[in-house]
Amino acid sequence: MAAPRKVKIGIIGGSGLDDPDILSDRKEITCSSSYGSPSDCLIEGKIKDVDCVLLARHGRKHNIMPSNVNYRANIFALKEQGCTHIVVTNACGSLKEEIKPGDIIFPDQFIDRTTKRESTFYDGKESSLKGVCHIPMHTPFCPETRQILIKTAKELKIPYHESGTIVVIEGPRFSTKAESHLFRSWKCDIIGMTTVPEVVLANELGICYATIAMATDYDCWRDDGASVCVEDVMATMKNNAAKATHILLKAIPAIAEKDWTDVWYKQEACAKSAVML
Repeated sequence: MAAPRKVKIGIIGGSGLDDPDILSDRKEITCSSSYGSPSDCLIEGKIKDVDCVLLARHGRKHNIMPSNVNYRANIFALKEQGCTHIVVTNACGSLKEEIKPGDIIFPDQFIDRTTKRESTFYDGKESSLKGVCHIPMHTPFCPETRQILIKTAKELKIPYHESGTIVVIEGPRFSTKAESHLFRSWKCDIIGMTTVPEVVLANELGICYATIAMATDYDCWRDDGASVCVEDVMATMKNNAAKATHILLKAIPAIAEKDWTDVWYKQEACAKSAVML
C-alpha cells in the first residue's frame, strides 16, 4: 500500500516576508525548468516539523518588479518540489474605509487588470504542458486553506477581514485617483500587483492556493489629499510582516493536521478536466 501523501507547503513571500529564519533545517535549492528560473533559489526547511519551501517573489534583493516576476517558473518549481499548498503574502492598498492600514485580508475573489504576463502553462510551445487549459476561476482561492488562516488570525486577535475582492494591476506605478475611484465603483476591496497570475497558475497545477493580504495604505481615493507612497508602505509593512509571520507559524501545523485527500482529488480532477487536447 502506498504511503499517505504528506502536506508540503510552499510559501511565497512578498516585500518584507521572505525571511528564511522562519524555517529550521534550511537548505537552498537551485532549479530551473522549461519555463525558466524562479525569482531566487528555493529554501527548503521545516516549520514545526512541517515540510515547507520558501521563495522570495521579487528576489531576496527585491530587484524584480511585479511585471518581470517569472510567475510560471516560481509556481512550477514549487510543484516540482512536491508542494501541495501555496500560501502567499501580498502588500495591498485598501479601497474601503473599514479596511485600515495594518489590517489583514483573506481575499476570495480577484479582478485581473494585468496585461503583460504569461498566465498559463499551456501556451502551445513544444516545451510546455500540452493542450489548452480553460481553468475554472469561480473559486480561485482554496476555501479550506483560507478557513484555517482566518481561524488562526482570529485566535491571535489580529485585525482581519475574512473575504474580499482584490483588483490586480500591472504596476509598478500606483493608481491614479480616477482609477482608484473606478475600482471602488466595481466593489473591489483591495488593490495589489502580484496575485495574478500566481493564483491562476497554482490552480492549473491543482495546488491549494491562499493569500494573506496586508493593507499598507488607502491607495489614493480618499479626499484628504493623501496618496500612497513607498515610504509609507514600507513603514506599515514592517508591522504587517510580524502579523503575517505569526499567522504562518500557527496556521501551517494546522494545515498539516487536516486530511486533504478529498480536496486534493477535487483540485487535481478540476485541473485535469480543464485541459483540451
